[in-house]
Amino acid sequence: MQYYSTNGKAPMATLEKAVVKGLAEDRGLYMPERINPLSKAFFENMPNMKFQDIAYNVADAFFGEDIDGDSLQDLVYDTLQFECPIKKVKENIYSLELFHGPTLAFKDVGARFMARMLRYFTQNNKSALKDKGNGLINVLVATSGDTGSAVANGFLGVEGIHVYVLYPKGKVSPIQECQFTTLGQNITAIEVDGVFDDCQRLVKSAFMDEELNKHMKLTSANSINVARFLPQAFYYFNAVAQITSQLSPLNSQLVMCVPSGNFGNICSALFGHKMGLPVKRFIAANNANDIFYNYLQTGQYNPKPSKQTLANAMDVGDPSNFARIINLYSENGKLSAEETHQRITSLISGATYSDEQIKEAMRECYAETGYILDPHGACGYRALEEQLKPGEIGIFCETAHPAKFKEKVDEILGLDIEIPERLQAFMKGKKQSIEMSKNFEDFKQFLMKE
Repeated sequence: MQYYSTNGKAPMATLEKAVVKGLAEDRGLYMPERINPLSKAFFENMPNMKFQDIAYNVADAFFGEDIDGDSLQDLVYDTLQFECPIKKVKENIYSLELFHGPTLAFKDVGARFMARMLRYFTQNNKSALKDKGNGLINVLVATSGDTGSAVANGFLGVEGIHVYVLYPKGKVSPIQECQFTTLGQNITAIEVDGVFDDCQRLVKSAFMDEELNKHMKLTSANSINVARFLPQAFYYFNAVAQITSQLSPLNSQLVMCVPSGNFGNICSALFGHKMGLPVKRFIAANNANDIFYNYLQTGQYNPKPSKQTLANAMDVGDPSNFARIINLYSENGKLSAEETHQRITSLISGATYSDEQIKEAMRECYAETGYILDPHGACGYRALEEQLKPGEIGIFCETAHPAKFKEKVDEILGLDIEIPERLQAFMKGKKQSIEMSKNFEDFKQFLMKE
């Protein structure tokens, strides 16, 4: 499989190049040249299959031309050593709990999968490790919260790879912060005096800097990397399998609601839809960072500085994967902006919520059902409450364990929620971070000394 750039000005790339480089030479995001549909037999059998087997079939459609079957199966099975159950919250509304991985956030699957894929390529092509600098692949990742912890823990101790996590100072939860600042080893946390968009800009600028790229091999583990965002499609196939087995025959039509920040998660779901996933429509639930919501209403994409909110992992003012969504529904630029907008809005609706509306959703859900939402999942829950139509069944993604936002959740709900042992272990570590301005030259000089 070859991969092209959303900007259309870079040469085609192999999967290995797309994963190792992360971003194309023209600053575009890599896209697979085609999306392979899955068979009718697969969808018929899916409700009776294990999560790992479902994921292997999806991964084979994405990556089977470039990774041999046994290695790909090992990669998938090593990644997926946990379940992501569906739980009924109220009539016709279900939660897809994506927080049962090592860092209790949905990004664990993509981060673990990418770490193992990089290891596969470096083991099978040793020159990839030896052509620059000190022989390391250096992973740069910007995080507004959960990405940093998932990537840091997914790559922790992986030979030949060093990870730099850039995060906005004072704008991630204390528990999120300790999950990537206390690890040491091959993980370096960089505390940027700015917002998430500044962190993301530093990462993208590093990829485009010729001198820096001659000095060291760089890649990204944000959802701009195909090996990070595509595996998240596994969740949606597994969700359909679970809901079908629970409600078989599934006569109602399925609506999938995804809390969205950088739009990698919902983008993977849309790729799944292109492969035949039987979902009627999607809802992208935003916090006060309403850039995509406004695009749906107006057809105009106007990025702007991100706002700090209660649902901090979604504080993104210029979502990278918007480019992939446009590319997907414009058929790589063949359709006009108006036609593309019409195709997107026929499948995806939006929602945007203030902090007060998020708090209201959390309180109402807990009072009515006893289910504890985190602020991000609350956006998805409220969107289904408001937009679900008669005869539809809605599934929203609960993207992180509420204990990751304990201080906020306790205050809003008047609880003292228990912190899982895995999170408690992180909190015992000593913080190790490097303070950095949002000026690219400062970041560049730091990396040049590495």
